[in-house]
Amino acid sequence: MKGITTQEGRETLNKFKMEAANEVGVNLKQGYNGDLTAREVGSVGGQMVKVISPEQQWIFTRNSVRNTGHCIEITYAVRLSV
Repeated sequence: MKGITTQEGRETLNKFKMEAANEVGVNLKQGYNGDLTAREVGSVGGQMVKVISPEQQWIFTRNSVRNTGHCIEITYAVRLSV
């Protein structure tokens, strides 16, 4: 794993991976997990990404500049990355 240089860093990442697996219902074991399907492994990784970089959404309502008396709903979705 590139960038994980300390034992504490490895342990923190493994703990985070186990928590993500538990949240999506994947039975992840310590060590080798070659019996898992690609879908299961992907769901764990996807859950980790969701937690690390959550998507935020803002919804604004404003008056239409073309039609008097009408409102337009505008949605801004932003993905923040760390």
